[in-house]
Order: sequence, then C-alpha cells, then structure tokens
Amino acid sequence: MAASPGLAQPAQEPDPSTVIAGDASTDDAAQVIDTPAPVVPAQDIALQGFIRTLRPKAIERGVSGNLFDGVVPTLTYNDRVIRLDRGQPGASSSRSASPDFAPYLASHVDANRINMGRSRYGRLRPLLASIETKTGVPEQIMLAIYGHETGYGTFTGNFDLLRSLATLAFEGRRRDLFAAEFIDTLLLLQRGIPRETLKGSWAGATGYPQFLPSVYLRVGIDGDNDGRVDIWRSEPDALASIGNYLSDAGWKPGSPWGVAVRVPEGFDRGAVSPLMSSPRCPRVHARHSRWLTVAEWRQKGLMMLGSRIPADDELTMLIEPDGPFRTAYLLTSNYRSILDYNCSNYYALSVGLLGDAVGN
Repeated sequence: MAASPGLAQPAQEPDPSTVIAGDASTDDAAQVIDTPAPVVPAQDIALQGFIRTLRPKAIERGVSGNLFDGVVPTLTYNDRVIRLDRGQPGASSSRSASPDFAPYLASHVDANRINMGRSRYGRLRPLLASIETKTGVPEQIMLAIYGHETGYGTFTGNFDLLRSLATLAFEGRRRDLFAAEFIDTLLLLQRGIPRETLKGSWAGATGYPQFLPSVYLRVGIDGDNDGRVDIWRSEPDALASIGNYLSDAGWKPGSPWGVAVRVPEGFDRGAVSPLMSSPRCPRVHARHSRWLTVAEWRQKGLMMLGSRIPADDELTMLIEPDGPFRTAYLLTSNYRSILDYNCSNYYALSVGLLGDAVGN
C-alpha cells in the first residue's frame, strides 16, 4: 500500500454478490406473492447508517448524490476484514522485539522473484528507461516494488474495496483514514472505473502498485498515452505511477538507495545514535543512526560491501537489521522515499536488494 498498505501477499477472499430485490407491481393485487423481505443483519444496518453520515462530505468532494445513495444499500459488514486488521502489528499495544531480517529477506528476495524480475526487466526495459528519464527513479527500483507488491501483477487481491473500506471506517480504529479512502473510492467509481475492477487487499490497496484510492488520485499517471490511468491492467500505467510516487516522495536522481557494509568490532554505536525521534513510524525510524557522510563512516572503520556506493560527501544513516556483527547497511535519503511507500525497514531493504539483484 503505498503508504500503505505496501503489503505482503494480499489475502484472498471470495466476493459474494449482493442481491437487491426490487418492488414488483401488477394491476391485479392478488397476483402479488407475499414473500418475506430478506433479513438484513443488525451490523449491516448499523454500517449503512454510519456510512450515510458521510454523505455531506462525499457530496462536498464531488460525489453525486445518486451514486452515493445507490452504493449504500449494497454495503455489508465484512468480519474477516476486521479480524485481519486486528491482527496487524500496530493494532495492539504489543512491543515485542522485531524478528530477524534474514528470514524475511530469504522469502522476499528469493530466486523465483529475482528470476521473474529479470524476465520482466528484459521485456519492459525500454518503458522503464523512459520512466527513469522522466522521474529519476531507477528502473530496478520501480520493478522491485512491482514485484514486492503483487508478484509482478500475479496477485492483486479480490476484496471489494467499497465493502472493506466501509467496514474499516465503521469499526473505527482508524476511522478518519478509511472514511476518506471510502469517499475517494466513490470518486473512482464516478470517474467510470467499474466496481468489479475496484478490488484489492483487505485494507483497500488496489491494482498492480497496491495504491490506496487517495494515492491513485494523487500520483496515478498515464504511462501508455491512451488517455486513461489504468493501474489494474496496464503495466506502463502502473510502473509510471510507481515512479511518479517515489519522485513525489523526494527521490534524488543519481543516488543509490544504500549499500551493504561491515561494521568493525568495537564500534561505538552510542556515538551515532539518533538525535531526535520521528513523528511518523517512530519505531521504524528509531532503528536508524544519525546522518553522517560516507567519508565519516569510512573514518569510523566501516567497509563498503556493494558496488553501488554513494558519494563520499553524501549523507547516510546506518541500520543493523539483525544486530551487531551481521550485515549492516548505509542508507541514503532515497531509502526514506521507499519507506514512504511502505513504512517498514524490512520492506524497504528488500526492495533495494531485489532491485540490485534484478539489475545485476
């Protein structure tokens, strides 16, 4: 999810259709069969009642009243979405230690994903080169995000976005976020994107890049010049939109995301601890050192292990994802752009490392 929801493989769920019975009338009342109305569960009634409170805000944003009123009766509570949401790390007050990075790396930068990426790279390179020229974002990084988010388009999720977002907004843990995304999904519907296309993860991420609806509206661009932004079926649109996202997040052209390093024995980690805490994703950023130039890190005895090394005067920060005496990384400001896509150190490191592997 970009900002997001960037996600591991989205959960899959059958999407039951909702049958809406219309009134029937004839000239002969005796011919009307008295069938009982279907029972609407109390949760569905409560959810629809809450969603109706969003109508003024939706109208203000540009959603037509007819569209809004037509969608509300189709919405039903999805208990599975709530169970998945409550299973997220941030959903509880748990402060358990982070698991090792190595197993995550092995499952996310594996031979299959690397080989698929190289195959796609060969086929898509002219397109990727064009996007890199426009955005400054390296071809391999865009492809690596595509690979991480949806397995290069092989799985995109099949939760109905409107139903999921309505459920999450109604539940209330992150009500403002999901209510806004619900309204943005209505705007996509109003733009002519069919509801059957608006499927994705349980948390509302959709399409090849797994954008939230608000992200699609903000940074989605037309990569194949057909006059539409179709991140669900068009790889050019999806990859161009990923590049545009990272560019918008501050990607610095010509600089790598980071480089693996070896930290010497006896290194004083306290001397490079961060000077301040981040207001966004504080636990993620707390694992980073303060910013020093590459030259300053060299003076402290760090040895560069990769081939894409930032310039000596570039500011970088240190992370040791598996603790001391294991592979560490110096990270540039471009790493922060990847974190903007999905605020997880393991995700961002894996994107960078998959990009390096695909490009080699």
